[in-house]
Amino acid sequence: MAFDNFSAIDPKARLMEPADKSKSAIARTPAWVIFLSFLRLGCNSFGGPIAHLGYFRNEFVIRRKWVDEETFADVVGLCQFLPGPASSQVGFTIGLLKGGPLGALAAWAAFTLPSAMIMFAFAYGHSLFAGKIGSGILHGLELVAVAIVAQAVWGMAQTLAPDRIRATIAVVGAEIVLLSRLASSQLVAIAVGAILGLILCRQASAPPRKALPISISRLQGLACLGVFATLLIVPAILVATTHNQVAALFQAFYSSGALVFGGGHVVLPLLRDAVVGPGWIDDNTFLAGYGVVQAVPGPLFTFSAYLGAVLKPEPHGAAGAAIALVALFLPGLLLVIGALPFWNGLRSSEKTRSAFAGVNASVVGILLAALYQPVWTSSVHKAGDFSAVVAAFLALTVWKAPPWIVVCAVAAVGGVASYLA
Repeated sequence: MAFDNFSAIDPKARLMEPADKSKSAIARTPAWVIFLSFLRLGCNSFGGPIAHLGYFRNEFVIRRKWVDEETFADVVGLCQFLPGPASSQVGFTIGLLKGGPLGALAAWAAFTLPSAMIMFAFAYGHSLFAGKIGSGILHGLELVAVAIVAQAVWGMAQTLAPDRIRATIAVVGAEIVLLSRLASSQLVAIAVGAILGLILCRQASAPPRKALPISISRLQGLACLGVFATLLIVPAILVATTHNQVAALFQAFYSSGALVFGGGHVVLPLLRDAVVGPGWIDDNTFLAGYGVVQAVPGPLFTFSAYLGAVLKPEPHGAAGAAIALVALFLPGLLLVIGALPFWNGLRSSEKTRSAFAGVNASVVGILLAALYQPVWTSSVHKAGDFSAVVAAFLALTVWKAPPWIVVCAVAAVGGVASYLA
């Protein structure tokens, strides 16, 4: 595959150039506006990483029009390739495109803090969602997540899989994810979509778009990749030679975040091995936090704030929570920064655009598979559940109701129904 943008005579000078030389049509937004926008999503984005993509699409593609559908899908496809929390990486990238590094930091912090604070509070014994009403509210949140994911699949399919070839690629991607038990099945689906797109989607690939406003040079991107590798190696050496507990805590969570593919749920067994294995916490404590983190908004990776706070060895409490939280998210964010400076060059290639037409179709298939398993199968158990999902879906797609209103309404109905039952 030839990338014409990488053919400069002086490669050193090329590395020093910003990834975006031309002015983009995407206007910059102040960091505080980005922070407030993501803070609202951090407070009401229930349903896990796949549902978060639906919330992001509603807010930043449809409502605010910060990015277009194709750019959003390209970013999702890139983040699905990388280890780490895909939804947080997508939000981080949107913040970077709209507000530069400060915007990226604002987006990540605002989307992460609400859930992290809830999990930190739960670490000190505050029982959440207890009793009949609480369980009903939780079930309502699960049902509205089904509707959110269904809306995302419907909207993205119309744009990214509108013809027979790309619809077929989407179905193939869904089948790969549904029929495979491997955690890497999403990566396989995306790789197959890229190959099929390269072969079959020459006519379907979009024309070249304006360069994304990425204010990071390729040299800076390579530096971030170097930091990523260094933090993967050096703490492990420190642990082996000095047995420093701070280094051990950082290394346990950083290596888990660096090795996770396939979404937030995949990190849970890695974290269990990292903290239960050495005896830092027991299984019951781990599972209690696991149950709660699935009921709170925001990224599943904020489970790390709970674990860092309840660990037996020091540092724990607020210091342990902060170290664990940053360490788990950091590798995925470093990889995004490292990859983005080369993104415009990749997107300018006709072959790459064809491949990403297939990748985007595969993303639709991955969302479709997730809509069935685990979103649908874990939430819809009876006729009343199905009715609630249909009502929420119609409210979102036909009545154009704001997602937060739908979330609150279905959660309230779930709590009342549970109480009356």
